[in-house]
Amino acid sequence: MLKKHIENDYQIFFVEIKKRIKEAQYSALKRVNKELILLYWDIGKKIVKKQAELGWGRSIVENLAKDLQKEFAGIKGFSSQNLWYMRQFYIEYRNDIKLQLLVGEISWAKNLIILGKCKDALEREFYIKMTKRLGWTKDVLINHIENKYYERYLLNQTNFDKTIPARYQEQAKLAVKDEYTFEFLELSEEHSEKELENALIGKMKGFLSEMGSYFCFVGSQYRLEVDDDEYFIDLLLYNRMLRSLVAIELKIGKFKPEYSGKMQFYLSALDDTFRIPGENPSIGIIVCKEKTKTTVEYALRDAKRPIGVATYKITPSLPTGLKRYLPSKEDIEKRLTGL
Repeated sequence: MLKKHIENDYQIFFVEIKKRIKEAQYSALKRVNKELILLYWDIGKKIVKKQAELGWGRSIVENLAKDLQKEFAGIKGFSSQNLWYMRQFYIEYRNDIKLQLLVGEISWAKNLIILGKCKDALEREFYIKMTKRLGWTKDVLINHIENKYYERYLLNQTNFDKTIPARYQEQAKLAVKDEYTFEFLELSEEHSEKELENALIGKMKGFLSEMGSYFCFVGSQYRLEVDDDEYFIDLLLYNRMLRSLVAIELKIGKFKPEYSGKMQFYLSALDDTFRIPGENPSIGIIVCKEKTKTTVEYALRDAKRPIGVATYKITPSLPTGLKRYLPSKEDIEKRLTGL
């Protein structure tokens, strides 16, 4: 018995040491990455300065790349192309103190993706913060930029400002897009709600990926019983970051105001019958084929439960008409501060 007790204590001790080593490794990697970004920033700055002072042209970059590769043989990062990236990196961010403080939080490769694909400073800030917070890979980052994740985040329609505690409002808003793209589904444009639901269940990995980070599948046609009557929620998810149940209602037509009342009923019943102590109030997302902004605003204005309304498409696109609804620069800065 004593030997077994010692073995158990040792295993606990080993796990603690292993955790501490991994923490130290991660901390060291972060420091190395910040030093690398700072190095590339300084090289870019020096190239720009010398070109301005001495009138050096493109050849200086080519010559510098050859000499650095010869001097530091085996060390990657000193190709002429990468030196040009360093120069562009410095030029793009030299007048933006906020972004200068953020770029060291993500890898050089991810910085280049954002630098090349995003031209707006606030959009760049958003993707840097989201990449750091959610640990996006390069492929995931590219996919989100190409699918207009930033715009969908800004355009989303919810009543979370009034129904969710301030400490996790912004995280909740990130959990609801203005439009979902279900391009992974093998569905024609004409389909029933049941066909849409079955297709999403059959492609669960793609569905959860499109919904965003930290979502887990709980069930489909989740049964609620109230006063001996049965009600069924199309899809029930759980968001680990929010620690909330998320009820999804699928509609293949245009959003109707009565959908909000039905969702409030579902959320009240979920909280009373299924939510466990310590979890936050349940959230509802109504996913429709179409919606009008004003109708959604009226429908959610006096709703007491946290609800978001989104649309879905089978093929990716962002309606150009919606761009006029993007928040002002000041409102965007305020939202990004909460990330």
